[in-house]
Amino acid sequence: MLDGPDRIPVATRLRNNFLTGLIICAPVAITIWLTWTFIHWADSWVKPYIPSRYNPESYLQFAIPGFGLLIAVVVITMIGFLGKNLIGRSIVDFGESILHRMPLVRTIYKSLKQIFETVLKEQSSSFKKVGLVEFPSPGMWALVFISTDAAGEVAARLNEDGEEMVAVFLPPTPVPTAGFLMFVPRSKIKMLDMTPEEGAKLLISAGLITPDYNPKGVQVPPLQVSPPAEIG
Repeated sequence: MLDGPDRIPVATRLRNNFLTGLIICAPVAITIWLTWTFIHWADSWVKPYIPSRYNPESYLQFAIPGFGLLIAVVVITMIGFLGKNLIGRSIVDFGESILHRMPLVRTIYKSLKQIFETVLKEQSSSFKKVGLVEFPSPGMWALVFISTDAAGEVAARLNEDGEEMVAVFLPPTPVPTAGFLMFVPRSKIKMLDMTPEEGAKLLISAGLITPDYNPKGVQVPPLQVSPPAEIG
């Protein structure tokens, strides 16, 4: 009598092998494609502004992918270094004063600057925690990323009841490019131990990729290896 695995049709085995290979190859291929596309996009923006005498491609017979991106990183780092001293800070302030006099440009600039300062500031706790809130109705829980404590007029209006409010971001599944900004009482948030990266994986995979969880204080017993049996 044939064993269980031998009764599996050849077509089913081929399909399973194909799906397994797809799971292995697809993330690698997509990652390489996205990285390559980003490098070419950065090169297309930066290379036109590099003088020919400083561009190695003017002397070589082949292109150097990533050279424009490298130049952009160096220039941005130098601007950041100069922006920390007195002269550089004065130049930045002068440029910002010009932008603040432009009606439409100043609104866009101030908004973008606030977003980048909030997201990139090292001491900021924005999006470093994940939690659960009851949404869209009691008994149903949704994954949210903790943004920051409510501030300004929103905090003044909502904190009148004595409840501290927190701004959270509720992204959709499986593409978290848009979502809802909600102000939730801190007591209504169930904080999670998972990292934002693990929360993003859980969200994008629609719950299929669940991060490992080891409750605090719970010791994982070590692996017990039985001693070899004595001979003789």
